[in-house]
Amino acid sequence: MTFEEFLAGKKIDENQFRQNEPIRYHSWKAEFEQLHPESFTTQKKFLINEVRRKYQVR
Repeated sequence: MTFEEFLAGKKIDENQFRQNEPIRYHSWKAEFEQLHPESFTTQKKFLINEVRRKYQVR
């Protein structure tokens, strides 16, 4: 699973996220590539919800 697929599965608009918060986007992408998706989700659970509310797929 790629980071882009992960974001789509979480209903997060990747383009908006990348454009509006490039530092967080690239940081998360680097972490995601080193962790299992479930471990990443567990670590970022509440932050993922915050990002999803900001950059919801429409």
